[in-house]
Amino acid sequence: MPLTRPSRASHSIAACLNAFRALPQGYGNASFFSSSAGASAASEPSPSPAQTSPTPTGEASSTESAPNASSSSSSSSSSSSSPPLTHYDIFPETLPLGPPPSGHFPIDTRALRREFLRLQARHHPDMQHQHHQHHQHQHASHKAKARAEATSALINEAYKTLSNPLLRAQYLLSLRGVDVATDETMQVDDPSLLALVLEAHEEISEAQREEDLAELRRTNDERIRQSEEVLERAFREDDVEAAKREAVRLRYWVNIKESLDNWEEGRPIVLQH
Repeated sequence: MPLTRPSRASHSIAACLNAFRALPQGYGNASFFSSSAGASAASEPSPSPAQTSPTPTGEASSTESAPNASSSSSSSSSSSSSPPLTHYDIFPETLPLGPPPSGHFPIDTRALRREFLRLQARHHPDMQHQHHQHHQHQHASHKAKARAEATSALINEAYKTLSNPLLRAQYLLSLRGVDVATDETMQVDDPSLLALVLEAHEEISEAQREEDLAELRRTNDERIRQSEEVLERAFREDDVEAAKREAVRLRYWVNIKESLDNWEEGRPIVLQH
């Protein structure tokens, strides 16, 4: 008996891309999010015309301007040809190797949260707004706050996705052109999996006390751990098919976990498939 696809994941790749497109050109660079670069890149005002050095005249000006133009063109070309950010690039301290297969699927979520909080403190819209109120005109201040809001939204989306093993797996698959969250054709033809899911549903529905679900919690936590191990091997070997199958299985274990976490005596449980 085929098992219908899991419910759609809460994260949105399209929303993340829209947030990234809202950022100015200088933000399309992973170094912007590093601990040493972000604050000055976002807050340093542009020099006014009065602060700009006068252009040399005569032959020296002609000689010096050509390299400058070449350098500017090269810099612009380099910036425009930079690869788009992935969520991993936003956390260079915690995830210096980037996404699998060069990096690892498991993530130190405590370190990730610490870096996330530092980034949010640095790029929070209110912080940027206060700085520009003191250093620039009102119009520039509004622009700076809008940029900070887009940056903050991108950081939030990246953290939400990477801190959750299921969303992380779905995101990594989306980078490979696979969308297991919305693909209507994704089904699991695995009778043993179906039996386990239905058994869990029945056990949760019949539970009278929190203690009645303790064993199911332990069992389901172990299933999630095993799924993460399978995903680690699959992404390390760049085995998209294996990763896709296991991401679908993990969705069911996560749904069971959510039902267990939301259990209340006398409250009906609807287990999503």
